[in-house]
Amino acid sequence: MKNAKYKFLKIKLLYLILTFTTFNGYSCNQKDSVTLHEPVNDTIRTYTNPIGGISGIGDPYILKYDGKYYLYATSSDIGFKVWKSNNMIDWIDGGLALNRNSVGNKWGKGNFWAPEVKFYNAKFYMNYSAIGDNGKMKLRIAISDNPIGPFINLSEPFFNENDFSYIDGDLFFDNNKVYFFFVKDCSQNIINGKHISQIHVVELTSDLKTMIGQPKLILTPDQDWEGINGDWQWNEGPFVLKHNNIYYLMYSANVYNSPDYSVGYASATAPMGIWVKYPGNPILKKDLAQKISGPGHNCVTSSPDDKELFVVYHTHTYFDKPSGNRNVCIDRLYFENDEMKIIGPTRTSQPLPSGSSPRIVQTYKN
Repeated sequence: MKNAKYKFLKIKLLYLILTFTTFNGYSCNQKDSVTLHEPVNDTIRTYTNPIGGISGIGDPYILKYDGKYYLYATSSDIGFKVWKSNNMIDWIDGGLALNRNSVGNKWGKGNFWAPEVKFYNAKFYMNYSAIGDNGKMKLRIAISDNPIGPFINLSEPFFNENDFSYIDGDLFFDNNKVYFFFVKDCSQNIINGKHISQIHVVELTSDLKTMIGQPKLILTPDQDWEGINGDWQWNEGPFVLKHNNIYYLMYSANVYNSPDYSVGYASATAPMGIWVKYPGNPILKKDLAQKISGPGHNCVTSSPDDKELFVVYHTHTYFDKPSGNRNVCIDRLYFENDEMKIIGPTRTSQPLPSGSSPRIVQTYKN
């Protein structure tokens, strides 16, 4: 019995020693692991597309105002979200900028698409489209004292009574006049048996409530890259800017959930046209090698020091499954001999926009 008891105690002691040793070893490894993976702040001077970790959106638009950036997008069933940034790269969710359920709104049955916000006469104006009372997409303008909202509808929707759908508005201010560029959507716009989205322009009164004269058709699909042999064709997403007294209208063609959704541009000497498409279109298109699909529906903004221009656009979040789930990208835009050029689309590290402070990001020790 003594031998058996002694053997049992010896085994128990050995077990305790092994347990203690293993526990200590585990503790040391854990401590080392924590040390090796301790989060630290680091500064970087680059960005990589897509930016902001924002997805599930479409049609991004960036407003630069008072040294800060505000991002709006097709982003909610009841209105539009807004994000805020100091550098155009890192974004903070600012909530709903426009809510259809707010007092003073109570409009829009769905499909809240493509918001743009412009600062004009000390107010912020958002133009957007949504399903109106007759089930067709209509254009509307809302107003706010603050870029983050709340935006409240200003006047009745444009084209409220007719049976066509209208989307993708762009307000452009030039020489004390206001121009409204927009799309007559292909859903009801049928020409010779084909569904065709076309871009129009009309002048507005200074209060942005009433059209002056009739809208003018300025762009229709007519270049090979725009799918002109298909039964459904698109010229949409207009955005207008001015450079060296030349007007540039950027637009997107092909369907939004196709890898071939791309950006081209036309130019003119006056906002009402005549607009002539650039023969080298598209200037922003898919890049299969970098797994970039469907770059499109863009706007243009400037760097913090206003020395660089950036095109803001979306791409498909899932390269191999293009859909309405898209993300936000930016790339440099410049002019060469009055031709518009884009350095992109990119998926590699790019220098921060000029005038940006180095980004402070959290990394881990090696």
